[in-house]
Amino acid sequence: MKTSLSVNVNAIAYLRNRRSLPWPSVVGLSKLALQSGADGITIHPRPDERHIRRDDVFILERLLRQEFPDREYNIEGYPSDDFLDLVSRAKPDQVTFVPDLPDQSTSDHGWDLSGNADLLKAATERLKKQGIRVSFFIDEDPSIPELCKAAGADRIEIYTAPYGGAFERDQIDFHLRNLQNTGRAAANAGLEINAGHDLTLENLPALKNAIPQLAEVSIGHALISDALALGLPATVKAYQEALQSRG
Repeated sequence: MKTSLSVNVNAIAYLRNRRSLPWPSVVGLSKLALQSGADGITIHPRPDERHIRRDDVFILERLLRQEFPDREYNIEGYPSDDFLDLVSRAKPDQVTFVPDLPDQSTSDHGWDLSGNADLLKAATERLKKQGIRVSFFIDEDPSIPELCKAAGADRIEIYTAPYGGAFERDQIDFHLRNLQNTGRAAANAGLEINAGHDLTLENLPALKNAIPQLAEVSIGHALISDALALGLPATVKAYQEALQSRG
């Protein structure tokens, strides 16, 4: 099964926002990533606009719809009323609900479904009526996918930072087993499987081997870091190749 590569461009927006200047261009580099073979673009517009700004959301929407209609637009965020209004206007292909607080620097855990099922179910129903696919950001726990399915999710995105931050062989294997079991539970529940966070050229092949039915990975930090040395087109190609190899 082919796994789609969605390039998260938040880091590009962070760099742009350090100055009152229009570069580096979020839309320009997103276009370059798509021209280089990326299957989609991911953004996470936060309330304080510290990286992706509201106007970026709609500029990128126009880019994808007008120039790359076959590619995916994925928007991540906490399902607040403001966020739901934003994505209802932008109409991305996929929305990924994350449980981030407004002041979090980055996502660092998945949803507690037992305490948030009603919130997620209501938000999911609203977006699915508009034809938007919904994914829930979850931890590597095989007990969670069935709860996601009950709340209406189409997909889950497994939080892979514990795996990405493991360097000892026993820890790597421990997290790979958890990821594999979570992927199997998701497939058994009838959910498609995404993954993201701290994924790299080095750890992608083993993840794909553990979850061969992986539909999509969303990668930002490592990919943009590699692009500083390799260039963005070569980096996108390298990540696509890593997704086709087996670790």
